[in-house]
Amino acid sequence: MSDDIIKLIGITKRFPGVLANDNISLSIKKGEIYAIVGENGAGKSTLMKTMYGLHKPTEGEVWIKGEKIEDFSPATAIKNGIGMVHQHFMLLPSFTIAENIVLGKELKKNAIFMDGEKIREDVKTLSKEYGLEVDPDIKIVDASVGVQQRVEILKTLYRGADILILDEPTAVLTPQETRELFEVIKKLVKEKEMTVIIITHKLNEVMEISDRVGVMRAGKLIGVEETKNIDERQLAEMMVGREVLFETLKRDGNFGEKLIEISDLWVKDNRGFDAVKGIQLKVRAGEILGIAGIEGNGQSELIEALAGLRPVEKGNVTISGKAAANLDPKAIRNLGVAHIPEDRLITGVSMKASIEDNLLMGKQHSEAFSKKGIHLMHSKINQYAKTLIEKFDIRTASEEVKVGALSGGNMQKVVIAREFSFDTPILLVSQPTRGVDIGAIEFIHNQIMEKRNQGCAILLVSAELDEIFRLSDTIVSIYEGEITGTFKNGEINKQDIGYYMTGNRK
Repeated sequence: MSDDIIKLIGITKRFPGVLANDNISLSIKKGEIYAIVGENGAGKSTLMKTMYGLHKPTEGEVWIKGEKIEDFSPATAIKNGIGMVHQHFMLLPSFTIAENIVLGKELKKNAIFMDGEKIREDVKTLSKEYGLEVDPDIKIVDASVGVQQRVEILKTLYRGADILILDEPTAVLTPQETRELFEVIKKLVKEKEMTVIIITHKLNEVMEISDRVGVMRAGKLIGVEETKNIDERQLAEMMVGREVLFETLKRDGNFGEKLIEISDLWVKDNRGFDAVKGIQLKVRAGEILGIAGIEGNGQSELIEALAGLRPVEKGNVTISGKAAANLDPKAIRNLGVAHIPEDRLITGVSMKASIEDNLLMGKQHSEAFSKKGIHLMHSKINQYAKTLIEKFDIRTASEEVKVGALSGGNMQKVVIAREFSFDTPILLVSQPTRGVDIGAIEFIHNQIMEKRNQGCAILLVSAELDEIFRLSDTIVSIYEGEITGTFKNGEINKQDIGYYMTGNRK
């Protein structure tokens, strides 16, 4: 590693009512993997968006490859060799992989038609060269999340990037896809002398892949450390300003009656193929049943069918003793079910609505907040929102802030606050801590366990095995839509359950 390739001097960024970055100075060397960690809302993404030209700093200077940046725009960043892969991908679902990669930089046979064959060959060559092989003809809508991320990286490489910014790159990846991504990153750095900046909250990944790590808290850069000279516990303490213990969660009470019963359940995916194949399950009051599986093995379709968001093809679903197959979401909620969806952007929040409005959703016609179900009582709604914001530690300047302006972790807290406030006896919980920082994970886990101890029946789906093992009373493994094993917590370890998750029944 040689000279600094990026230098930030006194970067301050203010938004109305928010100091997002507070006098940050740092330097990044050519050919290093530099991690930036911090709680949700610490200012990590704002800082990187400034570097990428999406924000102009209120104060301070950005230097790239020895040149001071004056014109802040993505076009300027791309011209200087910077590419950024956002946490939420910027791809067109109806376009092919090749079309998405070259979009905005198409090769044309003439002024009207794109040279499709040349584009396909270039994408094939590029993907093979960088070890990011993809099928250029597949449409994004049919591509897995891992493949979509490869496409985002290839988009930056196609435009000549030698500095790559990855915002929460493993938030939606399976463990296998994460390993593959890290191998690609290491190859890019070693063979192509690229510089990679990773924004993440997963400290084990920081330890595995980075050379140096910068820690942010409340908009400030708290410190920069050589990764080899620090451990996860120290990083966590720097991030949140206190010791993070992740102690064993207290479990109270006995299991009660069966509140969810599923027998011979069949559900199709969006393509019309069987995604859930004859599943049998039961979840009792005061029990967390965790489903362990590599994403794409029927977990999503199962939860959506139970929540009324996807039709049941065959089989029986009983909720609190009542038949529930193919009821609509409102009827399912009326049976006492709350649902934390896996994708907060699509089915969890309204991005353009305020935090207050998002917290009210589903209760706007209740007697507590409206007169005769028509006239909203704004003062009561406002106080209700403020109470939930405080209880669930939603980091915001005001309840009137649009949810789309929040960090991913704070969006997730909005969803959890709203759904938990229904006080239902049954919870369907999918990926509760996806894209959430270590301090918020601890908080969310405690909230889930509190609901369990109050007697809720909780069906939990998570791609994080640590989360499944920490929270679950019963663990079920799933592979290609079928249950491959059922275990009480403590009967199996994470390594062995991996065999069941890949279809090997021992």
